[in-house]
Amino acid sequence: MSLQVYTLHEGSYSVDATKKFIPFDPSIHNAKDRPASLFIHVQPFLIKLNDSLILLDTGLGYSNAEGKLHLHENIKNAGFDPADVELVLMSHLHFDHSGGMVHNVDGKMELSFPNATCVIQRGEWETAFSSTSSSYHTDIFDYVQRNAQIKLIEGNGNLTPEIGYELTGAHCPYHQVFLISDGEKKVFFGGDVLPEPEELIRKFIAKYDFDGRKAMELREEFGLKAAEEKWNCLFYHSKSKSQAFIELDDDRFKIV
Repeated sequence: MSLQVYTLHEGSYSVDATKKFIPFDPSIHNAKDRPASLFIHVQPFLIKLNDSLILLDTGLGYSNAEGKLHLHENIKNAGFDPADVELVLMSHLHFDHSGGMVHNVDGKMELSFPNATCVIQRGEWETAFSSTSSSYHTDIFDYVQRNAQIKLIEGNGNLTPEIGYELTGAHCPYHQVFLISDGEKKVFFGGDVLPEPEELIRKFIAKYDFDGRKAMELREEFGLKAAEEKWNCLFYHSKSKSQAFIELDDDRFKIV
């Protein structure tokens, strides 16, 4: 098989207006103790495409009790070496997607994937430095700018014959999605435009989106293409299935 996908589950978190992500385990914690909080799962994805390793978003960048990056441990558990990741494809740069671009080693910041090229929409990269939103952690991007290999892309196009990208906006003005294919299988990563399978089934406009109506319309559009072209859809914030195929049942989407 030349295309394999691994879910790198970083955990469940609550987040409130402070934009701080606090670990949440329903077997220990009570949701009532965290009023006005959103409860989310965070799961980047690792793709093995032929002999290349590709990471889709980087999670929060939290470490375990021994100080080892959850993301690194998950990649090792999948049977790979984090140092072999060649491409890091970023849907956008909000902290829950970009925190793992770096990690702290003995109190110092280091690149999590020093041998990888980070692929980012130019407008999103510029927004990360100019935005006053606490969703963007500029200290991370300052370090990445000085130390990482960065490829800035614009609009829609193909990074390689196998990897296509599309500027969607909607969740934030320069959000992008990726479609990866080995000629047979197709894998779609919708980032925060399609973060959970349930969002396909319930048509709604989310307050946390920059343009909620456009996000809703894009979900419908991507859902129809996913059903027609048999995409394996990857859901970054899903509480149920992190990977699924979509089918149309009459006019309704069904998660398979």
